[in-house]
Amino acid sequence: MSWAVGFDPKWKRDIGYGVPAECDHPDCHKIIDRGLAHVCGGEPKGGDKGCGLYFCSEHLSAGDQLCERCVSPDEDGQVVPFEPKPDVQAWIDHKATDPSWEKWRKDHQ
Repeated sequence: MSWAVGFDPKWKRDIGYGVPAECDHPDCHKIIDRGLAHVCGGEPKGGDKGCGLYFCSEHLSAGDQLCERCVSPDEDGQVVPFEPKPDVQAWIDHKATDPSWEKWRKDHQ
């Protein structure tokens, strides 16, 4: 099984190390991928501890691979995740034109 491309139903977007993306921190525009190295929680869809959004190394804690919101929940212990950023244009263009996505395009008109 490959982690290159998958889909996250919670955030309704493509994930995997083959998916280029912008860091989900609102003040950051670094280009990363949506692979396990960048996911808050360190596991697919965030595992048990993370929100499942994707961040550059500057915006993930080194030890437990959590974003600042998951590291410091609010006073009620709730995590209010950042808003996920939309797909980058390079990924949108790839899905719209690459032959490997032809069947997907037909199924999702």
